Amino acid sequence: MSEEYRAKVFKSGNSVALRLPKALGIKEGTEMILREQQGSFTAFPVDAAPKKIDISGFAGKAPGIKMAPREDFEERPSTIAARKAAGLA
Repeated sequence: MSEEYRAKVFKSGNSVALRLPKALGIKEGTEMILREQQGSFTAFPVDAAPKKIDISGFAGKAPGIKMAPREDFEERPSTIAARKAAGLA
């Protein structure tokens, strides 16, 4: 059997709000979808988007590292010429 909670709607700015009891276990900041059907309301959480890793801070962490050569990639003639001109080839 499910629990029943009673709450009042209150004014919040130009909107109305409904404070949900902590006992429901909904975390602060959870985005919810509200659906109205024949005067009844259903609320459920939005699926969380997959988290992304911020790699912007990784640059420069290993200054001596060089990329592994790719066997499926041919260098451009201009890149080969520039390397030879710099005496690196």
